[in-house]
Amino acid sequence: MHILFMTQVLPFPLDAGPKIRAYHVIRYLAEAGHKVHLLSFVRPGESDEHVESLRRLCASVSTVPLVRSRIGNVRDGIRSVLTTTPFLVLRDQVAAMRDKLHQVAASRSFDALHADQLWMAPYGMNGVNPGLRVLDQHNAVYLIPRRMAEHHPNRVARTLLRNEAVKLEAFERDACRRFDRVVWVTEEDRKALATTGENRGGRDAVIPIAIDPAIQAVIKRPQPFRVTFLGGMHWPPNMEGVSWFVEKVWPLVARAVPSAVLTLVGKEPSRKAPSLEQAQRVEVTGYVADPHRYLAETAVFIVPLHAGAGMRVKILDAWSWGLPIVSTTVGAEGLKATHGENVLIADTAEAFADSVIGVLRNRRMAQRLADNGRSTVEMHYDWKNVYRAWDQVYQS
Repeated sequence: MHILFMTQVLPFPLDAGPKIRAYHVIRYLAEAGHKVHLLSFVRPGESDEHVESLRRLCASVSTVPLVRSRIGNVRDGIRSVLTTTPFLVLRDQVAAMRDKLHQVAASRSFDALHADQLWMAPYGMNGVNPGLRVLDQHNAVYLIPRRMAEHHPNRVARTLLRNEAVKLEAFERDACRRFDRVVWVTEEDRKALATTGENRGGRDAVIPIAIDPAIQAVIKRPQPFRVTFLGGMHWPPNMEGVSWFVEKVWPLVARAVPSAVLTLVGKEPSRKAPSLEQAQRVEVTGYVADPHRYLAETAVFIVPLHAGAGMRVKILDAWSWGLPIVSTTVGAEGLKATHGENVLIADTAEAFADSVIGVLRNRRMAQRLADNGRSTVEMHYDWKNVYRAWDQVYQS
């Protein structure tokens, strides 16, 4: 098949969950004999070398700049309030991408269009009609603002988040009906958008995000002392979870284990960095291309999220690196995570602190969690095995 594969983020380098998902799907489809033609947004500062790396996998690669601004966000926010279109979808509807899509579609015939994430669904719903349309739903997106509203302290923000969730749910349901195949990363997300009585005749599938454990060796940690969070601070659920941990959990941990250092690794922490760093023994690094140094000093890897959907690829990575993990229930959602076996799960500040302290103090328990986590990745999340399920999606 010739597949037109559309992504909202350039799927390289592999430094974020959506990139990892898209890259390995492209890799699998290409190695299965399909011709993948990538059409992707690119952000300012992204390297031409990354595009060239993808050309080695794809039959062709076309890109369109995506530039966001505060003024643009305000404009799209007002437009969203006045319409039924969600803000998160509206802000990524770019005329240049529509033009490029029609240009690429006119250059040759395609057997399928693959929309990677909900943000690209409108491009696949309007104007281009290949033989097969596939939507890869990384998340049940409406759950993210709905869950954020549950914890937000500002009443106006809670109202806006709830309204966005209502619009997103309606939009997602419509999008799923209009694609021939919909692929989910978790059964929980599929059920969250399942419509009672609707029969899609086996057109939906659940294929989890998978990684390549063969290229991610267990990291040696001779004298670990860090409590580490790894993730982009520009993503609101990450920033919300980190703020909760710093304010409510970390003081309890820092008091109990004076040698521990909280390390926050991820891009765009600038808005909150001063307040975060005021806490005792907190290090905010910003984006780090190779976090190996910090991971080799990590005693506990934390996932303190209370909002989100889909799968947390950061847990798959931490398992593959051989790191013990403490997570909330939402953070570990959709994964083969078992409390006390390959992760510790806690949802209150006190329970989360007790779990982190326990791992810091008990090296034997920490090693058991790390070893079991690595085994979980090798058994259940190796892309070469998991992504054979895409063969069924792309059957003629």
